[in-house]
Amino acid sequence: MLTRRHAIRLGLTAGAFGAVGAAGGLFQTLAAGGPANAAPAGTGASAGPAVTPFTVPLPVPKVLRPYRRTRSADHYAVAMSRTSLEILPGQRTEVLTYNGSFPGPTIRARSGRTAVVRQMNLLDMPTSVHLHGANNPVESDGGMMDTIAPGRSKTYVYANRQPGATLWTHDHAHHMESEHVYRGLSGLYLLGDEEEDALGLPSGRYEVPLVLRDAHFDASGAMVYTMDDAENRTTILVNGRPWPYMKVEGRKYRFRMLNSSNLRIFILALSDGSQVTQIGADGGLLPAPAPTPVLVLSPGERADFVIDFSRYAPGTQLELANMLGPGPADLVGRIMRFDVGERTPDDSRVPDVLTTLPALPKPTVERTFELQMDEPGSGGHQAYINGRTFDANRIDTEIKWGTTEVWTVTNASVTVPHNFHTHLVQFRILERDGQPVYPAEAGLKDTVLLFPGQTVKLQMTFDTHRGVYPYHCHMIDHSAMGMMAQMKIV
Repeated sequence: MLTRRHAIRLGLTAGAFGAVGAAGGLFQTLAAGGPANAAPAGTGASAGPAVTPFTVPLPVPKVLRPYRRTRSADHYAVAMSRTSLEILPGQRTEVLTYNGSFPGPTIRARSGRTAVVRQMNLLDMPTSVHLHGANNPVESDGGMMDTIAPGRSKTYVYANRQPGATLWTHDHAHHMESEHVYRGLSGLYLLGDEEEDALGLPSGRYEVPLVLRDAHFDASGAMVYTMDDAENRTTILVNGRPWPYMKVEGRKYRFRMLNSSNLRIFILALSDGSQVTQIGADGGLLPAPAPTPVLVLSPGERADFVIDFSRYAPGTQLELANMLGPGPADLVGRIMRFDVGERTPDDSRVPDVLTTLPALPKPTVERTFELQMDEPGSGGHQAYINGRTFDANRIDTEIKWGTTEVWTVTNASVTVPHNFHTHLVQFRILERDGQPVYPAEAGLKDTVLLFPGQTVKLQMTFDTHRGVYPYHCHMIDHSAMGMMAQMKIV
């Protein structure tokens, strides 16, 4: 697991943490022949079948079409089932899927237009479908205790009353969510709006989703699940395939990236050390473009960014590298490769102003939360918020509807990183360890990373739905171990 020592070695100290970090040391490593020149993947001690990197083309998840459209709503049908698919070349792996695909199909919704999604559970265990990052009433939130029994279905109604953003769906059935998500129950939900359309960003086939995750395969190609086993999940998948390559034209591309891993944190950089332009985070567009050499994504976080491949000569092979373990660099240090082709006409742009965030109202309530878990080697296997493990019959935080609150969240673990995710509301990060946040964290967020000992201050307003919602660590094995609590908005 990542420790403070690892973070410091990467130049990501508490005061300089963020998407920009202190990147000089990272790029010296790359220039010296780091992950980009490592040995073929699949040779590490915990690896499954050998896979030669960059031999599999990047697939793009299919877009799910509505089976019915009305004046105000789109209706979708999704079935959860076991499916055998080719993930590793030449082998079949049994996975849990939405509509038979891994990851699940993408739903493209529109802000202000309702999406009605009927989820059918064809599995032999309960499930719950959470639309991560969305503002929905309790009955459509997909909470951990609101499950769909085997053989039954549930209809979720998403009004989409929020700005355009990269959202995603995943299982949330308590004590099962960790394995269900690991085995494949996740998919993108891309919410668009007119404000974003008017900006002229790369679109169509030049807007590409990238769903990152890791996995552990045995010699037969079967996916192996063990709770809290980050060290052995050393096969990196992008859109469901290992270490793929993507042929790109010499022009701008927009990438919608999700870290759908259970535990793995990615610190990503291009192999030539050049910058990408981040334009969005969890809750939608940033106020302004944020050029950055490094993208930092913990489980559940999203990053929306643009790369202009016209700056490269045709024939250039550019790797997206990962600078963080656990695991051998020849496995976890490589993500995917871009193969640059000829320059092509490009009328897309990244304007200097992307959106205007609403003014922060004055908070009236302040609260503190401490995240902690039993340290490796202690013999314990539980995780806590404010010293307590999750209890479905307990309300931990009661909130008055309409109030604005500031939550101070601290990772009190000594060696283990955590992150913090709130259902229902997007928040603004006010500060990290007493310092202003970097531009990449200046937008709307619903998930925030905390290295051991770090503290963040978050501001959020509870003025939409009433009811009981969870908040938890989205290193989802940790939430299954108890790092989850409930708030009631009254």
